[in-house]
Amino acid sequence: MVCSLARRGPDSEGVSTWPEAVLGHRRLAILDVSAAGNQPMLSDDGEIGLVFNGCIYNFQELRKELESSGHRFRSNTDTEVLLNGYRQWGIDGMVPRLRGMFAFGIWDNPQRKLTLVRDRLGVKPLLYAATNGQIGFASTITALREAGLVDEIDPAAVLEFLEFGWVSEDLAIYAGARKVPAATIVEWQDGRIQQRCYWTSPEPGSQRISFDDAVNRTEALLLEVVKLRLIADVPVGALLSGGIDSTLIAWAMAKLNANVKVFTVGTPGHPSDESEDARETARILGIPHEVIELAPGEQPALQDLTHAYGEPFACSSALGMLQVCKAVKAKATVLLTGDGGDDVFLGYNHHRNFHYAQRLSRLLPRQAARLWPALRPAVARIPALRRGMHLTDYAVGGLGAVTRTHDGLPYYERAGMLGERLSGRQMSHRQIADSFDSGRELMRDFLGYELRTRFLAEYMTKVDGGAMYYSIEARSPFLDQCMWEHAASLPIEMRLRGNELKAILRALVRRNVGPQVASRKKQGFTVPVENWLANGWRPQLDALVEDPLLEQQGWMRKGELAGAVSRAIEQGRAPVQLWTLVVLENWLRASRVRAPDLLHS
Repeated sequence: MVCSLARRGPDSEGVSTWPEAVLGHRRLAILDVSAAGNQPMLSDDGEIGLVFNGCIYNFQELRKELESSGHRFRSNTDTEVLLNGYRQWGIDGMVPRLRGMFAFGIWDNPQRKLTLVRDRLGVKPLLYAATNGQIGFASTITALREAGLVDEIDPAAVLEFLEFGWVSEDLAIYAGARKVPAATIVEWQDGRIQQRCYWTSPEPGSQRISFDDAVNRTEALLLEVVKLRLIADVPVGALLSGGIDSTLIAWAMAKLNANVKVFTVGTPGHPSDESEDARETARILGIPHEVIELAPGEQPALQDLTHAYGEPFACSSALGMLQVCKAVKAKATVLLTGDGGDDVFLGYNHHRNFHYAQRLSRLLPRQAARLWPALRPAVARIPALRRGMHLTDYAVGGLGAVTRTHDGLPYYERAGMLGERLSGRQMSHRQIADSFDSGRELMRDFLGYELRTRFLAEYMTKVDGGAMYYSIEARSPFLDQCMWEHAASLPIEMRLRGNELKAILRALVRRNVGPQVASRKKQGFTVPVENWLANGWRPQLDALVEDPLLEQQGWMRKGELAGAVSRAIEQGRAPVQLWTLVVLENWLRASRVRAPDLLHS
């Protein structure tokens, strides 16, 4: 298990044992890089052991409180604060005090109890498998498999992967593995498991302040959370794109007089190249800036995607994340990112669309839910009305209508591609009933659903897996719990004021950087996998034709993949569902190889 985590922790390795327990750890040294910070970290009497991944940003404040109670410290790490905090306050007294991203396990030998804890937003991963009165846990599902705790692929998880391109937090690709939910404490004692949630995200609108006050509070919080994330004993850098979120982080660093360089990964000739915008932003802010240019036409290695993520993961932007981290690794070990800003301050186009639908729902009479199914076929025949048709679907059907618009699994069903291990299976995500009441509260329902699903399984997974594959600790100020609680509690109408995405953050940029930067559209680092598959990645498509494991193992019907590949090559573009199959085929092949072999290949 420890060997399989070598890339996540290249700086030291440790194992501690008790008669009934073993803890192992691979360390990425960030705070106190000396041997005093190595893990597992034990109490003075050796009776309590801790393994920890992440960063407690308020550890210095907690340390002072513990020292005043008589605790002595041998290191300058946040790990030792957790260890002494557990002894002083107990798990339920300590966890609410923690400000940061974390996944940790504590073995309490006198009580013969294991406690697993995951941070509020699930930034850091944590999985476990319990069977026959035993339990194993790790940061990756690969490590659980190395322990022999899991091995059988779960068809329900494969079905989810085909639908979304990722496996949700409710399932794991291997049967028997479970993901510790975000904001959850799991306790195992003598073969019995209990779990409890210790935090929930605020309801939209639970904070009532003016727009100007919200902007001012956001600005003050931003300076605070960026300052906290600059604490490290290794080089710190930040990513700067041409967008709003990373610009604000760079502005905060400049305001704090932080001696930190910002990096932009340039992709010359690519439509998504933002290096010129980033250069202009850095010039305005007067901060050290470096553009790291990828070689023209350079394509990320698909095998890196397979190796970096323990489960199959078809998020194409993860390829960009891997390229960014590979390029920056030689210059920084801690990297500040803008992740989370779009999610909590509402920066995606679908946020605006669902807000339109919610407003429409509140204008419609309740009988519209009965009349719409009869009217819809006629509306569908008029192309100009299709956008309005979808908005009406959401308005009268709510979250149930939203979750069924995704064309993942239906693609394979229409084409008759599903093999005997998947054919006829149902997905709970597609069984959410239409509800007119949900339409009237669509933003609340959708944001809660997305926080439990895509936010964790795709967004958080992409950043942690990509950064840790290159031994980088990614820190996002917008994922600070105080920042999140502030933003999530603001009314939807305020966050989308004047139908402007991320209205509060854009107001901050207008105030502190300039109107031109504030008006930039969201772009992101896109990877055109649909085009690459049918051209530069042809061998990957060929693998779907030449005795694919997808067909051998019964996930896809024999002979169906050849026709889909042939059509993609003829059109010069592969549908995204074919990309999903390529990722799954690569994962199936790689999963037959033991993890240490993969790490050194």
